[in-house]
Order: sequence, then structure tokens, then C-alpha cells
Amino acid sequence: MADLIRGLAMTLGQPVLDKTGFTGEFDLNLNYTDDALVKSPGSAAPDDPGGNRFPTEPNLSIVFAAMDQLGLKLEPAKGRVEVLVVDHAERPTAN
Repeated sequence: MADLIRGLAMTLGQPVLDKTGFTGEFDLNLNYTDDALVKSPGSAAPDDPGGNRFPTEPNLSIVFAAMDQLGLKLEPAKGRVEVLVVDHAERPTAN
């Protein structure tokens, strides 16, 4: 589930919280045709000639349909997420 959650978060461009309680490994079988969902690292988004990012606006109906095939449901909710805040940075000094 952790890999699926990471992929969803990358595709959606926002945090995704796993509330399934599943901890094991699963083989997933999805059928879809939308390019926005199947982009892999190295596939260029229209505004990313380096090919390092997913498209900025995935087709959400395809994402929700894929989750439905798996028997999962995406719900908007508020929850805790880890955040790293850097309040100061300096260049290292020579030794």
C-alpha cells in the first residue's frame, strides 16, 4: 500500500493518507488508458522537457475509477502530515 500511496501522492500533487490498515504486499491489476495516470519517471510532462515530473493536471476521473477497481475510495479529508521546515541555511566554510 505504501507504494500505491506514494504513486497517488505524486500523481495528485498532494498528500495522500493511507487509512486502509493494510500492511502486506499486494499484486495489483488495473485496466486504464489515460496517459496522465501511467506516466512514469522519465516521461515528460508538457512543461517539463527534462521528463522528471508527472503532468500537472491528471485526469481525476481516471484516478478515481482506478481506485474503484481496487475497491478503494479516495475521500478529501484533513489529517496530519509530516512537514520539514528549514528556517535557516548557510554555505559551508572551508576546512
